[in-house]
Amino acid sequence: MVLRTERLLLRRWRASDRDAYAAMNADPVVMEHFAKLLSRAESDDHVDRIEARFRDEGYGLWAVEVPGVAEFIGFVGLWAPGFDAHFTPAVEVGWRLMPEHWGNGYAVEGAVASMDDGFARLELDEIVSMTTPANLRSQRVM
Repeated sequence: MVLRTERLLLRRWRASDRDAYAAMNADPVVMEHFAKLLSRAESDDHVDRIEARFRDEGYGLWAVEVPGVAEFIGFVGLWAPGFDAHFTPAVEVGWRLMPEHWGNGYAVEGAVASMDDGFARLELDEIVSMTTPANLRSQRVM
């Protein structure tokens, strides 16, 4: 299964995505609002967990491709947070894109497609999103 928007292809992960994803997770600009940069092993483990979520739950974080522009620019999709909070259990819409693709509306476009899929196909009642107070770029996407 894939999701298509006007400009994006949201698809399952390929082995060829892993190098770019690891570089993205080691980029201090991309990871500014996260607790730490991810090692290659941690990044690969995250992809493995994403693929397991698709297999086991039917949803996850889609690899984002911009056909004719870039084969991989990051991810967008649905994820269940793994911590306790006043709003969990929940399904979150989230994204992480390479900085050279910020400001093009890709995160919004992919998030809307992911939420549409979550409400229609998965029949979710609610989808949340969260970020740190300092992450103004993600707040604008939300």
